[in-house]
Amino acid sequence: MMEELSMHILDIVENSVRAGATMVTIEINESTSEDRLTVIIEDNGSGMDEETLRKALDPFYTTKTVRKVGLGIPLLAQAARAAGGDLAITSEVGKGTRIYADFQLSHIDRQPLGKMEDTIVSIIAGNPGMDFVYIHRRNGGTYQLDTRELREALEDVPINHGSVLSFIRDGVKEALAAMKVGSGIDLEHRAITDDP
Repeated sequence: MMEELSMHILDIVENSVRAGATMVTIEINESTSEDRLTVIIEDNGSGMDEETLRKALDPFYTTKTVRKVGLGIPLLAQAARAAGGDLAITSEVGKGTRIYADFQLSHIDRQPLGKMEDTIVSIIAGNPGMDFVYIHRRNGGTYQLDTRELREALEDVPINHGSVLSFIRDGVKEALAAMKVGSGIDLEHRAITDDP
C-alpha cells in the first residue's frame, strides 16, 4: 500500500512512460488558506479512448503484462476521496492524458506528500530521454524544474549523471524547504498517523 502521495505520483508517471510520453508535467498546488492540495499529472503519451478511460479507475483492469492488477490510478483516487477530495481524468487518443487529484490539505486521512526530491530524481534517472516539468506552488511561492532548461545548461553532460542527479535532489529539497512544504499540516498529520 502506498502511504505517501509522492509514491502515487511516481506510479502515475510510470503509466505515462508506458504510454510513450516524451513530456510529463507534474504540478502540485498547496493552499493553507483554501485548505486544498491538488496534484496534476499531464503527459503527451498515446492517450486513452473512452472505454479505456472508463476502465482506468477499475483496480482489476490493466494494460500491463507483468502485474495482473492496475492499481496506480484507483489507489490515487481512493487516497483523494479518503481526504475529502476526488480524482478526474481527461484523455485523448494520440494527444495524451491529464490526471487531476484534489485533497483537503488538513484532512486527518490525507497521506503526507513524502520526499518529492527522491521521486523527481527517480523519474529523471530512469527516463533520461524524456522531458519533465515539475511545478510546486505553496501559499504564493513557486518552484519549477524543467529538464529542457537543464539539458541546455548541461550541454554534453548526461542528465542522469550522478552529480547532476545529486544537484537536482538538493535543489528540489532546498526549494521545498524554503517554501515550508512538509511543515505545519504535514507534520501534524504525521504525528497523528504515526502514533501507535
